[in-house]
Amino acid sequence: MSADEVRELADIAALERLAADLGEVLGAGDVVLLEGPIGVGKTRLVSAFVAALGSTDQVTSPTYTLMHVYETPRLPVLHLDAYRLSGVQEYLDLGAGDFAHDSITMVEWGDRVADAYPEHLGLVLEFGQSGDTSRRCTIRSRGRSWQRPGILNP
Repeated sequence: MSADEVRELADIAALERLAADLGEVLGAGDVVLLEGPIGVGKTRLVSAFVAALGSTDQVTSPTYTLMHVYETPRLPVLHLDAYRLSGVQEYLDLGAGDFAHDSITMVEWGDRVADAYPEHLGLVLEFGQSGDTSRRCTIRSRGRSWQRPGILNP
C-alpha cells in the first residue's frame, strides 16, 4: 500500500517544522529515504529532525563518511548517504541494517537503496517556485506500517 502527500514549504522554518512533525511520529525501526538535488535541504532536514528529538549534536553531511550516528534522548538516528555507493549490496555491506531496528534511519539519496526497504517513508524535496528558500516536499509512504495515525497529516 502506498500514499503520497505534497507539502509546500515557504521557507527553511517550514522545512524545520516538517522535521519536528516527523519527530512526533517516527520510532524505532522506521526508515526515511530522502531524495532531491544537491543543496535542496536534505541534511538541513536531518539536522532539524535530530534537534527535534532533543540532541544538540551538530549534524553534517555523511557524503564522505557514509554514515553518522546521532544519539538523542529518545533513540539513535542513523544518517546515511548513498550518493557514492554502487548499489544496494554496497549499502547493506555498511552494516546499517544491524542497528536499524533500534534507531530511526534517514538516508540521503535514498532512492538509490529503496530496494533494501520495501516499507519506508520517502521524502522528495524540490526547490519551490516562490523564491530561494521555498521548497516542495512529496511525502511517499510505502508499505502497511505507514498507515498508522499521524504519518501523513499536514
